[in-house]
Amino acid sequence: MKKIAIYGKGGIGKSTVVSNMSAALAGMGHTVMQIGCDPKSDSTRNLTGGQRIPTVLESMRDKEDIALEDIVFKSSTGVYCVESGGPIPGVGCAGRGIITAFEKLEELDAYEVYKPDIIFYDVLGDVVCGGFAMPIRGGYADDVCIVTSGEMMSLYAATNISHAVKSFGKRGYASLRGLILNAKNFEGEDELVQKAADEIGTQIILKVPRDPAVQAAEALGKTVVEAFPDCDQAKVYRELATRLIESGN
Repeated sequence: MKKIAIYGKGGIGKSTVVSNMSAALAGMGHTVMQIGCDPKSDSTRNLTGGQRIPTVLESMRDKEDIALEDIVFKSSTGVYCVESGGPIPGVGCAGRGIITAFEKLEELDAYEVYKPDIIFYDVLGDVVCGGFAMPIRGGYADDVCIVTSGEMMSLYAATNISHAVKSFGKRGYASLRGLILNAKNFEGEDELVQKAADEIGTQIILKVPRDPAVQAAEALGKTVVEAFPDCDQAKVYRELATRLIESGN
């Protein structure tokens, strides 16, 4: 089982990248589980026809005893979708919510029941503390990838995330695999991201170009891979997914 945590600043397109990779790998015959680790609970939206699924925390608040069927939903592309969710606004800690969701999945033997080949953790990366660091420090993920553009705040977040990964890496936890450049297509962007990668001491795994197919697919509540499987952008997502599941690339 390959376990990959994808981090990135909010709004950088991280969930779009993750969902398309999940759909791509499922289409290749892999059993994939995608776990959204963001209180917005929108990681899997493009896998579920644009519909929001019940979160783990919501289900735990609504029912005394929950089953896997209450929190794990299979998409039309065959991806098992989970959203950790968050606390009631103004009450509780979102990071603690992620920890609670992970513990519930383990308690219900989710990984034994569904036997995923690949698990993607889609994690908000504006802060890397508490539960948001859980995939790194809890021994859940093998690799961490950071989605970034060449924008200053995105690169700032990527640098902070990389420091956290390296700190936990000293304890034998997840290691930093590299950056995924989700391009905004402004002049000099490639050079800025390469410079950041060099300073962090990592690689750019792949550049994902900006493409109107992404917005067109999302308007349908779908991934590009599902909506437009033969387009160039779908091929990019398949290439990225393939690279991530191949060790050492």
